[in-house]
Amino acid sequence: MAADRRSKADTLALRQRLISSSCRLFFPEDPVKIVRAQGQYMYDEQGAEYIDCINNVAHVGHCHPVVVRAAHEQNQVLNTNSRYLHDNIVDYAQRLSETLPEPLCVFYFLNSGSEANDLALRLARHYTGHQDVVVLDHAYHGHLSSLIDISPYKFRNLDGQKEWVHVAPLPDTYRGPYREDHPNPAVAYANEVKRVVSSAQEKGRKIAAFFAESLPSVGGQIIPPAGYFSQVAEHIHKAGGVFVADEIQVGFGRVGKHFWAFQLQGKDFVPDIVTMGKSIGNGHPVACVATTQPVARAFEATGVEYFNTFGGSPVSCAVGLAVLNVLEKEQLQAHATSVGSFLMELLRQQKIKHPIVGDVSLPRRHRGVGLFIGVDLIKDEATRTPATEEAAYLVSRLKENYVLLSTDGPGRNILKFKPPMCFSLDNARQVVAKLDAILTDMEEKVRSCQTLRLQL
Repeated sequence: MAADRRSKADTLALRQRLISSSCRLFFPEDPVKIVRAQGQYMYDEQGAEYIDCINNVAHVGHCHPVVVRAAHEQNQVLNTNSRYLHDNIVDYAQRLSETLPEPLCVFYFLNSGSEANDLALRLARHYTGHQDVVVLDHAYHGHLSSLIDISPYKFRNLDGQKEWVHVAPLPDTYRGPYREDHPNPAVAYANEVKRVVSSAQEKGRKIAAFFAESLPSVGGQIIPPAGYFSQVAEHIHKAGGVFVADEIQVGFGRVGKHFWAFQLQGKDFVPDIVTMGKSIGNGHPVACVATTQPVARAFEATGVEYFNTFGGSPVSCAVGLAVLNVLEKEQLQAHATSVGSFLMELLRQQKIKHPIVGDVSLPRRHRGVGLFIGVDLIKDEATRTPATEEAAYLVSRLKENYVLLSTDGPGRNILKFKPPMCFSLDNARQVVAKLDAILTDMEEKVRSCQTLRLQL
C-alpha cells in the first residue's frame, strides 16, 4: 500500500497538518507508526515487533482469521440495516443472552460504547421518569455531550459539573477514604452513594440512574470490593433509579473468573442495564445495550422508534458471533485467569524488589483480575504520592524495548495491562523482565546521584 511506503516523518507531518492536535497520539514525543498487527503483536514500518499491552479492543487478537473471515464472507453476501429480517441479529442476541442473567433479555445494537451509554441514559430516564445521575469520581463513559456530562474525568476540565450529576467517591481501597484496613469497605463506600443520593433528594432532585464501569479503568484499574454493587443498587432502587453496568472495557471474559466483570460482585447482583463496546467486535464498530423487559417496554411506550443505521447489520452481527466463537473455542476466558494470575505474581515480586511499586494485588486488596491489571507507582510508601513522572518515563523506556503500555488514574501513575486475550505466559515473562531491568536502572541512577551529592 502506498501509505505504508511513506516515511514516518512524512506521515507525522501530514497528521500534524490535517488532524486536530486534540486527537492525541500514544508516545507523542516519539510516535510509533504501526502498519500491521497479528495476535498480541504490532509491527512498525521498519518491521520491529512490539508486544501490545494496551489494546483491549482487539479482544481475541489483532486480525484474528476467524473474525476477519466472518466479516469478509458476510460482506460478499449482504450488508444492510437492521430493518430487514435477518438471522444474524437474532442469532447474535440469543448467544449474548446465554451469557447474561435471565432478566437481561432485550438487546439494542449500536456502533460504539459511547452510543451504548447514551442509549442507556435515555432508557433509564424514560423508565424512571427522573433526570439525575449518580456517577463515580474519575469516571469516563464516552465522548458524546450527554456522556461528557456524566464523566468527571472529562467535565472537570470543561464546563464543570451539571446540577443533575452527583459524584460519589471511587471505591478505591488503596487511595480512597476507606482502605485495606477498613473492616467493611464495600458497605462504607456504598454508604457514600447513599449520602450522595440523600443530599440530592434534599434539594428536590430525583435519581434516574447510577452509572459505573464494572471495573473503573480510567480511574486507575480499580477492583471494587465484593458486595459494593449490591449495596449501591439497593440505595439506588430505593431512590427510584436503575443501575447501569458499563462493561465496555472489561466484558467478554477479560476478568477470567466470569464472562462479565459485574459478576465479580456475586451471583445475586444483576444490573438493570448493561452496556458493551470495544472488545465486542474485536476492532469492528459494534456495541450493545442489554436490559430488562420492564425498562424496554417503558421506552417502547413513548411510541418513538429507535433506529441505528449500522447497528445490528448482518456484517456486524457476523463479527460479533465470530468473537464469541473464538472466545469459546480457544478457551480465552480460562486463559485470562491463568495468564493473569501468573502476571500478577510476577508483578507482586516486583513490588517486593522495587519500592516504587506501591500496589498490585494483596490479600485484602486487588488491583487486578484476569487480564485487567493495574500497577500503582508511588514516590513514598507512607504518603502513597503518585509517581507520575516516573510512570511516564517507564512507559517511554518500555516502548524503546518493544513493549507498548500506557498509564491512567487521577495521577497518571497507574501502569495499565489490558492486552489482547491471547497474551501468553511467555509474553508476561518478557514484559516483566524488561520492567524489572528498567526499574533497576532507574534506582541505580538515583543512587548514583545521591552518592555524588554526598561527595560534593
